[in-house]
Amino acid sequence: MKVKSDRLMIIAGVVWGLAGANILRIGVSASHGAWAPWMVLGAVAIFAAFFLGIFNNLVNRHTARIGSYGSDRVSALKFFDAKSYVMMAVMMTMGIGLRASGLLPDPAIAFFYTGLGAALLLAGVRFLGNWPGVRSRAHARA
Repeated sequence: MKVKSDRLMIIAGVVWGLAGANILRIGVSASHGAWAPWMVLGAVAIFAAFFLGIFNNLVNRHTARIGSYGSDRVSALKFFDAKSYVMMAVMMTMGIGLRASGLLPDPAIAFFYTGLGAALLLAGVRFLGNWPGVRSRAHARA
């Protein structure tokens, strides 16, 4: 399915936002309502590491790439590049495997997934926030 290139920002925002909300939900439910101070600090550290260290740069890179398409119609799957699809598959496999293995207690799952989910959710929000600018640049090139 082909879409106007500026719509890729919306697709990316929705995909990242839904993934983040789901991971955040898993993290919060794993806490069973009990948040020790170390868990809160751990969640903040995970959020900062993932958002500032990975996802913020990724949003910037994909925004520039999507903006370079101009106003062309492109595959709806081009909101990611191949490297990002591989990263997503690896992260999903590791996350499912980690939870299924039972190696980590619920409090560890809670703080890690809460921080990671919040970082993914914020990346989705950033993609959505970048949409009007990409849209304006794409239409200016047309």
